Amino acid sequence: MRRLIYFSVIVFTLFSSVAFASEGSEALTDNSRISPQSQACIGCHRTYTPGIVEDWLASRHSKTTPAEAIKKPALQRRVSADSISGGLSEYVVGCYECHSLNPERHKDNFQHMGYKINVVVSPNDCNACHPVEVKQYSESKKAHAVKNLLSNPVYHTLVDVVNGVKTIENGKIISAKPTEATLHDTCLGCHGTKVEVKGLKKIFTKMGEITVPDLTNWPNQGVGRENPDESRGTCTACHARHAFSIEVARKPYTCSQCHLEPDVPAWNVYKESKHGNIYSSKGDEWNFSKVPWEIGKDFKSPTCATCHNSLIVSPDGSKLAERNHDFGARLWVRVFGLIYSHPQPRSGNTTIIRNKDGLPLPTTFTGEPASEFLIDASEQDRRLDIMKSVCKGCHSSSWTDGHFAKLENTIKETNEMTLAATKLMVEAWGKGIEDKTNPFDEPIEQLWIKQWLFYSNSVRYASAMTGAPDYAAFKLGWWELTNNLMMMRDAIDIKGQVGKKSSPKTIKKK
Repeated sequence: MRRLIYFSVIVFTLFSSVAFASEGSEALTDNSRISPQSQACIGCHRTYTPGIVEDWLASRHSKTTPAEAIKKPALQRRVSADSISGGLSEYVVGCYECHSLNPERHKDNFQHMGYKINVVVSPNDCNACHPVEVKQYSESKKAHAVKNLLSNPVYHTLVDVVNGVKTIENGKIISAKPTEATLHDTCLGCHGTKVEVKGLKKIFTKMGEITVPDLTNWPNQGVGRENPDESRGTCTACHARHAFSIEVARKPYTCSQCHLEPDVPAWNVYKESKHGNIYSSKGDEWNFSKVPWEIGKDFKSPTCATCHNSLIVSPDGSKLAERNHDFGARLWVRVFGLIYSHPQPRSGNTTIIRNKDGLPLPTTFTGEPASEFLIDASEQDRRLDIMKSVCKGCHSSSWTDGHFAKLENTIKETNEMTLAATKLMVEAWGKGIEDKTNPFDEPIEQLWIKQWLFYSNSVRYASAMTGAPDYAAFKLGWWELTNNLMMMRDAIDIKGQVGKKSSPKTIKKK
C-alpha cells in the first residue's frame, strides 16, 4: 500500500507540471518558482483538496518569493525579516515552505508521503518572514486570550456559569460543569483552545489508510490558540488560509466573527455608524490590498483595521500610523469593561493583574483601577494622539477633539451606572439575599452582569465608533441600563421581603 501511495505522488506531481502550464490566469505558468516538495504536495492535493490549492494559487504567497518581497521599498514591504535562510528565499511560499518549518518544536510533526510535515502552522513558523508582526501579536491580549479567560478564576467562573447543561432536580436548577466540546463551540471558539498531541491515529482517506497525529481540540482558529509547538495564537484567525489575504483581514467581516452584540457589539455598531454606512455603500470600490494604505484614495472610510493596526499614509506619503499586529497598541482605554472601563493593561497577559482587594481584576468593585498593571497617563496620551492622527486624515481638529471628549464623558457616565448596580449587588450580598460564593450564578447577580458586560459596553462602543445612536439609547443602551437598575432594586426588595416572611419567628420573653 505504501509503495502504491508513493507511486501516486509521483504520477500526480508529473501531472501537475502539465496542469499548471495549461490553466487560467490564477495558475502559475513557471513551475521552477515552486519548490519540488510543494509541487509534490500540490500533485495530490489538487485532486483531493482542490479548494485549498485554488485558494493558495490566488494568494500573494504563490506569486512572490521572499527574496523578491525583501527588495521592495520599506513602506511597500509585507515582510519584516531582513534576511530569510534555510532555502526558503528563492521559491514562492508553498505548502512545504509553511508545513515543514521547525520540526523539532512541533509535537504534531509526522511522516507524510516521504516528508516530515507539521499539521498546524503556527505564528512561530510565520516568524521566518514576519518576525516583527509575530512579536507584536505574541505580546497582545489576543495571543493570551485562552490564558486570560481560563487561568483567571473570576472569568473562568463566569464561563462555567454561562456554559454547561442545566437540569431541574427537586424544583432547583442544577448546573453541570461544561464539557470541553461545549467550550470549543462557545467561548473558546473565539478565544482559542489548547491543541495537544495525544499520539498517532489511523484514518481512511481517498488514498487509503494513513497515520496522522491525534490532536485535541482540533480544528480551532481562535485568536489565542495554544499550539503544539508551544506558540500562542493563529494568524489565520484574520488572514484566512490558504490565501492569507490582506483584503480579507482588512474588511470588517473578519472582525465580525467574534466582535458581536451583546457583549462586544463592535460589528453591530459599525454597521449602523456613518463609517459603516459609507463602507456598505462604496466599499466595493476601494483597494483593500494596497500597501501602504493611502487614506482618501485606497479607502474613503475606516474599517476596524484602519483604526486598530494598518499602516496608514496620507497622499503625500507621510505616515499617519504604523502597522502593528498588537490590536490594542493604539488604544489608550479599554472600552470593553470588566467590570469598569479602565486604562489599557501594560501586558497582554492580564492574569498577572491584582487589584487593591487582591482579586485578578483591573479595578476594584468600586472602580478603583489597579494602576500598577495599567498604562499611565503619558502613555494614554501618546496612544490617543496616534488615534487622533488617523481621524484627522479626514476630519478637522475640532471635530476630532469633540468626538473624543464625548467618548470620555460616555466612559465616565457608564462607569457610574455600573457602580450604581454594583452598590445594589453589594447590598444583596450583605443582606444574604444572594450568595457571594459564586458571584455570577443567581438571578440578581446575572442582572448585575448585564449592566457592565452588555449595556455599559454597548453605550461605549456606540460612542467610540462615531455614532450608532440606537445602541447608545434603546438597543442595549441607556434604556436597558436604567431599566436593569430598577429591576435589581425591585428584585432585592421582593426577595428581602420573602426572606423575612419565611424566617422563623422568635418569641420574646416577658
